[in-house]
Amino acid sequence: MDRNLRLSLDLLRGFRAAARHLSFTRAARELFVTQSAISREIKKIEAQIGQPLFHRVNRALQLTHAGEELYRAADEALALIDAATVRLAGAGRSLGVTTTTALASLWLVPRLPQFTRRHPGIDVRIAATNDMFNLEREHLDIAIRYVPPGWDIPSGVRLVDYEIFPVCSPALARDKTRPLRTPADLAGHVLLDFEAVLYGRSWYDWEQWFDAMKLRKGTRAGTLRFSHYDQVIQAAMEGSGVAIGKRPHLTRHLRDGVLFAPFGREWVAGLGGFDIVVAESMARRDTVDAFVAWLRNEVRRDEELRLESTRTVTRSRKQ
Repeated sequence: MDRNLRLSLDLLRGFRAAARHLSFTRAARELFVTQSAISREIKKIEAQIGQPLFHRVNRALQLTHAGEELYRAADEALALIDAATVRLAGAGRSLGVTTTTALASLWLVPRLPQFTRRHPGIDVRIAATNDMFNLEREHLDIAIRYVPPGWDIPSGVRLVDYEIFPVCSPALARDKTRPLRTPADLAGHVLLDFEAVLYGRSWYDWEQWFDAMKLRKGTRAGTLRFSHYDQVIQAAMEGSGVAIGKRPHLTRHLRDGVLFAPFGREWVAGLGGFDIVVAESMARRDTVDAFVAWLRNEVRRDEELRLESTRTVTRSRKQ
C-alpha cells in the first residue's frame, strides 16, 4: 500500500453519508447523486485501502471494523472542516458563546443588548449548559467556564472569581420575629436550594456553602429545591426563604436592593472562578477580541459598583 495515500474529500463525504444511514440509497438522496455513484465511490475507497467497508446481513448494510474506524475519523474531520468553513464564511458576523445556565440567565443574557448596540454587525448565539462542550465540534467560539478550586482548564484565562453567600429579600431581612444575623439563625428559615448536575456531578448550592464554611447543616424550617437558578432567585425576591447568592451573577440585584446579603463579607465563600476559553481556530478573530474585551469591561464595572455600594453602606453606618 502507498504510504502517502490520500483519500478524496468527495469520496469521504459519500462514504460518511452511507455509513451514517447504512444505506446507499438514502446517502444518494442526501447528496443529490445516484445510488450507483455512491456504490462506485465506496468501491474506490475499498480498492485504495485494501479492505471492505461494508458487508450485508439479512439485506441490511453493516460497517466492518475498518468501516467503523474510517467512519469515526471521517465524521470528525469533515465536521471540523464544515465548521471552519461556516465560520470563515461568516467571519465578523456571528459568534457562538457557551456558559453555565445560571450565569447565562442572570448575568450574560441581560447585558447582551449593550454589546449588540456597540457591535450591530455581530450576531451572538448563546448555548447555556452545565456541560463542558468541545468548542470546535459544537461550532462555538467562546466558553465562559466555571473552574472549581484546584482545577486547571487548558487555555483558560480567568475572567472573574466566583463567590457564594446567603441572600434574601430586604423584607425578610427586616423581619424581627425571625432575625438573620448569623448562620445559626437559618434554623428558622426555609432554604431555597438550586440542584443541578455540573460536569457530571451533582451540585447543591447550600451544600457547597456549608462545606466551604465548615458548618453543619442542622434542622431547618424546610427546603425548596429548584432545577433553574433564576427560579431560586425569583423565590428569594418574593420572600419565600433564604437562597445562596452568587457573584458575579447577582451584582445588580444586590446593587438595586432587590436582594440583601444579611451576614456580610465574613460569610462569603470563594469557590474558584470563571475562565474564558477561546476555540483555537477563532483565537485571532476580531469579533472574538471585541466580545472578550466587552466581557472584561462588564466585570470591571461590576467591581466598581460593588465597591461604591460598600462605601455607601459604610458612610450610612457612620452617620
